[in-house]
Amino acid sequence: MTMQTSRGRRRAASPPSAPRVVEDAAVERPRDLHRDARRRRGPLRQVTEFAAASGIGQKAGIALAATGLVLTVTVPATSPVMATDASGNAPLAASSVSPQPQISADVGAQIDFSRSAVVTQADPDGKLKQLLSAQSAGSVTRAASAGTLAAPLASLVTASPFGYRVSPITGGSGDFHRGQDFVAQCGTSVLAAATGTVTFAGWHQFGGGNRVVIDHGNGLETTYNHLSSFNVKVGQTVSRGEVVALSGTTGASTGCHLHFEVQVNGEVVDPMGWL
Repeated sequence: MTMQTSRGRRRAASPPSAPRVVEDAAVERPRDLHRDARRRRGPLRQVTEFAAASGIGQKAGIALAATGLVLTVTVPATSPVMATDASGNAPLAASSVSPQPQISADVGAQIDFSRSAVVTQADPDGKLKQLLSAQSAGSVTRAASAGTLAAPLASLVTASPFGYRVSPITGGSGDFHRGQDFVAQCGTSVLAAATGTVTFAGWHQFGGGNRVVIDHGNGLETTYNHLSSFNVKVGQTVSRGEVVALSGTTGASTGCHLHFEVQVNGEVVDPMGWL
């Protein structure tokens, strides 16, 4: 069906269109829960907070926001991400790390971390044996030999050191003292400096008086001189710290003391390098 207009044009007749429904402005639309918070925070605040959360840093975020640059950040897959709970209120922390088992204990429970006890005991004879088995006594350095021999007296007080000195017997200079003299009253216990075998126990014809010699192996020997008496015999095995004699003033001596020598392959050395 067509209709004639006032100007003679024809137009098709169509069913009347449905009346437009006027939207009621009073109807409340769904609200964005975070819209008000975003409005209160300016663009600068939003950028800096995003930069701090993504690891760029607050200062970098402020600089980017001030220059108007677009901030694009790639967050590694292993880094923590923020999510919201079902209600969209509180942020929840999520991580790609596998969950750890929960460990619980009663209030006041005592937790004890036990471990095996480590016990060490000094073995000076073992150290000396290891030192001498690895090399000849003549090749042992002073740094390696220090402390490998025990004191021949309970208390060591030097009366005359090893080396050249004025002879207490003749008063002449240039006398070579073959050992170390220690202060000891007559009858003081003389101790073996290390485990070994007695190779001499008797009178020393060259001024040592009553003398004991102990062989410790691999060319190392110790001698104990001017003794008032001794209680060991040749071939006897003695232990470190064992009483082998009593101090005295026999032989070429001017008073009670102990003359102690250390010999390496038959040559005397400074005893203090081994004590």
